[in-house]
Amino acid sequence: MIPEETTREWQQQDAQHHLHPFSDSGALAEEGSRIITRAHGVHVWDSEGRQYLDAFAGLWCVNLGYGRQELVDAATRQMQELPYYNLFFKTSNPPVVALSKALAEIAPPHINHTFFTGSGSESNDTVLRMVRRYWDLKGQPSRKTIIGRENGYHGSTVAGASLGGMKPMHEQGDLPIPGIEHICQPYWYGEGGDMTPAEFGLHAAKALEEKILEVGAKNVAAFIAEPIQGAGGIIIPPDTYWPEIQRIVKQYDLLLIVDEVICGFGRTGEWFGSDYFGLEPDFMPIAKGLSSGYLPIGGVMVSDRVADVFKAEGKDFFHGFTYSGHPVCAAVALENLRILREERIVEKVKHETAPYLQEKWQSLSDHPLVGEARGVGMLAAIELVKNKKTRTRYFSEDSSEGTGKVGTICRDEALKIGLILRATGDTMLVSPPLVIEKDEIDELVRLTRKALDATLVHLS
Repeated sequence: MIPEETTREWQQQDAQHHLHPFSDSGALAEEGSRIITRAHGVHVWDSEGRQYLDAFAGLWCVNLGYGRQELVDAATRQMQELPYYNLFFKTSNPPVVALSKALAEIAPPHINHTFFTGSGSESNDTVLRMVRRYWDLKGQPSRKTIIGRENGYHGSTVAGASLGGMKPMHEQGDLPIPGIEHICQPYWYGEGGDMTPAEFGLHAAKALEEKILEVGAKNVAAFIAEPIQGAGGIIIPPDTYWPEIQRIVKQYDLLLIVDEVICGFGRTGEWFGSDYFGLEPDFMPIAKGLSSGYLPIGGVMVSDRVADVFKAEGKDFFHGFTYSGHPVCAAVALENLRILREERIVEKVKHETAPYLQEKWQSLSDHPLVGEARGVGMLAAIELVKNKKTRTRYFSEDSSEGTGKVGTICRDEALKIGLILRATGDTMLVSPPLVIEKDEIDELVRLTRKALDATLVHLS
């Protein structure tokens, strides 16, 4: 265990010099940040020696779990051989070439190219520029508007936050930028009212057609959405939703952007969320599980339909990053894919551990606080409510407490007993490493129930 004085010193320095993402910096400085010092498998430890089951895989990303020496070795070898070079000026490097090929091998058959970035946010910035450039090259420059979804999440950069539909983000910085529209999300539990899931799925999908007609089809470039909304609350669309979306996209000749940053690389029990739902995207932004979070790397996987246009025109695409296709990050991502494939981890998730997680997760439905338990693959959520029948929350948005208070209580109670959950409003989310074993799933669910019990006591 690290001496208590060291922890206090780290917290003090953190408060004095570090501004955290998505945080109230003043409140955090007063409270003191949690200092995570080591990790192994599905667990992390803080500087005071407390162990936590990381049911969120870092930030949706540590698919292989912590401590895979093969990834460390891949980084070391590449550091020694070629620690950095850029992809500008007609240049490439062996890890990027090999990674591009490996990605094409696991992607849907019509996707064979990748443009590399450093993160999911950069990937969605890139996709906005690629979409608009595509239509310029096709001689339809008026097609600039991209339609996204309310409460969708596509990163926190200017373009990424604009493409996403999270109001608190839009309120900071005069977002969204022009040329981006939003439609309702397919959140049956929260917004479906008296409709059946099937009815609501069609209702939410047809909002896309209504928006296209409102903006004018000749002005609409693309539709962007996550296969399953992640940060918005692990919102799984009703079965009727995606088929209708695809019909509309094809009817109006839109480009389809399926944001795979969270769902990619085995999270749904398939290689990509597009595989799970049978989608045919033109673009797939990727990141997170691409390297299991060991090093920052992202990309945009591009369909042949789009790549062929970019290649045929003989014109530069003026876009890229200093660290696009960083050779060390690419080497780690390539090794990550090798392990996922050779150890058949995606198959194990699909046929063994994900069904087990979903079965155990459903057992939480009998808890007095749980209005719904849902999930797909290694994604799961529970809705915390006061009244199961009416789906009524403990606190309304208009109350002084506001929605999210119950979720925050539950998250904090979980931390006290060594479990990392995420709260989106009053919805609790889990997204554990894909390598989690059945006994660890048992522990995850047991601790979640214990946190729910403590939350209920708090509310009594």
